[in-house]
Amino acid sequence: MAKGPDGLDGRDGAAANDFFPAFEVIEPKTLATPIVFNSPHSGAVYPARFLAASRLDALTLRRSEDAFVDELFTPCVEIGAPLMRAHFPRAYLDVNREPFELDPQMFDGRLPAYANTRSLRVAGGLGTIPRVVGEAQPIYRAPLPVVEALGRISQLYRPYHETLRLLVERAAQWFGLAVLIDCHSMPSGSGEALAPDFVIGDRFGASCAPHIVETIERALQGAGYRVRRNKPYAGGFITEHYGAPSQARHVVQIEINRALYMNEKTMVKREAFEPVREDLAAMAMNLARRLAQDAQSPRLAAE
Repeated sequence: MAKGPDGLDGRDGAAANDFFPAFEVIEPKTLATPIVFNSPHSGAVYPARFLAASRLDALTLRRSEDAFVDELFTPCVEIGAPLMRAHFPRAYLDVNREPFELDPQMFDGRLPAYANTRSLRVAGGLGTIPRVVGEAQPIYRAPLPVVEALGRISQLYRPYHETLRLLVERAAQWFGLAVLIDCHSMPSGSGEALAPDFVIGDRFGASCAPHIVETIERALQGAGYRVRRNKPYAGGFITEHYGAPSQARHVVQIEINRALYMNEKTMVKREAFEPVREDLAAMAMNLARRLAQDAQSPRLAAE
């Protein structure tokens, strides 16, 4: 099983022991591009004790999962880029949140004073330890011990982000810049007649140089997809936290319409899964070539 560049693999601690390992990094044979792919919400390992504590069945819990997104992007490793993916599910722990976005009503015991208990995401039940999935369906039968939440954060969240940070910094040191592609999927049920196939999030230009986003957008549009920027998904904690274009750290969030590649009710892949995967690989190759051409340009650090 692949590990991060410092050997971390998420095995330490009680929470981490529910997963073997909690996350992994699929490394390329040769590191050849500053691109790093990250799939934080595609984890599909549901521990027995988590299922026992939930009032929901396993299929319902999967409604918040970015199912198969890691598989969609796995061929991108062939361009010489690492892919990081979680094995723990988003319903268990969401690493695309601040480390302590926690709802005090969920827990038995007092949260630390530094916990962010008033964010909009906490109010919606989607904090670091989610309270709900799907159509606001409560996950747990009873309040969780505070120590359980803090354990998931210390044993899973922190090692995950430490490894992701090391991957980004390695790319920046080797190539003079890093481009993190944060990979997600979105429900199709928006009610729009022409819902987008992809939403590209760069926090309205704050997390990534414009020409990098344009290269991704043009590649997807050229493959025949409807592409939108920043609405309704401009990027979460990872996009905001890691994106620093002035320091040559660029982050783009890509949301894929789930109806493109899977049956959202049965969570089964469609025949179109392989063509979508091929188009994503082509997009990644296109971006890698553009970055190779621009690697020496001061514009990358300035935009």
